[in-house]
Amino acid sequence: LLAARIARELGEDPATVSRAAELCKGDLVTKVVYEFPEVQGLMGGYYAASSGESAAVAQAIREHYLPTQQGTPIPSTRAGQIVSLADKLDTLAGIFAIGQKPTASKDPYALRRAALGLLRICIEGELPLNLSALLKGALELQPAGQRDGKVAGELFEFVVERLRAYLVGQVVDGRAMAVETFESVRALGANQPLDLQRRVIAVHAFGALEAAPNLAAANKRARNILKQAGLVGSAIDATKFEHAAEGALFEAMNALSERNAKLTDYTAKLVNLASLRAPVDAFFDGVMVNAENPAVRENRLALLKKFDAMCREVADLSCLPG
Repeated sequence: LLAARIARELGEDPATVSRAAELCKGDLVTKVVYEFPEVQGLMGGYYAASSGESAAVAQAIREHYLPTQQGTPIPSTRAGQIVSLADKLDTLAGIFAIGQKPTASKDPYALRRAALGLLRICIEGELPLNLSALLKGALELQPAGQRDGKVAGELFEFVVERLRAYLVGQVVDGRAMAVETFESVRALGANQPLDLQRRVIAVHAFGALEAAPNLAAANKRARNILKQAGLVGSAIDATKFEHAAEGALFEAMNALSERNAKLTDYTAKLVNLASLRAPVDAFFDGVMVNAENPAVRENRLALLKKFDAMCREVADLSCLPG
């Protein structure tokens, strides 16, 4: 059921996937696998092919344990990727449901490896799947154990922590990805491992720009002002500007919104965001946000609210050093 559900979501043939999922553990009862456990899956593929199953089903069975460890490839076929995902999701959900989640020192069911495997399949296979929905679906299909929202939340956090461990420290463009880079994306509540990884890489590239720490610091300052102000409206009235820096920031943000609306590449969006450095610095240098006139004050707060929203389109930039 789980494999077929994933196949339909990805627009793949559920019949092939369901058949492979049905047969994938059959070789465990054979004498060959009993004597040589390392050939599990591989023998299942041979048995399936010799029994008249399609090549797609046999290949999916053969690959469904992949990746077996760090550095090994993910399944080469989409059917194999889906069956492998379903297998790992079922293992994670089943063990969490019966309260046997890993501890800091023990992981007898290799759940960390299973979590990393499903994440790598989503990322390397470029599968746009919602991690929270996958884990919740796998948990709901468990025949026993605790399957409520609390367990689903714990399971999600466990897998996200595996993603954090996987991405942080990776060297991209000669620099290791920082914890803050990952946390800036995680703060937005991204659910797709593939999308989250792309955002993290984009923020990593943005961090190399000279404007990055300035914008991060400005965003922190704006966030603090907005937090102190409480409820802030979104309407900005250009006729209420009293300082040239207000109009310059407003125009720069509008122009940036138009440019970024046409883009899907996160790195390009963040590179464009760097153009706000000068007008934002000028605004904070020359404008008193908490003006005595309530209408002027609310208008300036609305400007900062728009700036803050733009700093959270790809990631929460206030999480970055600055």
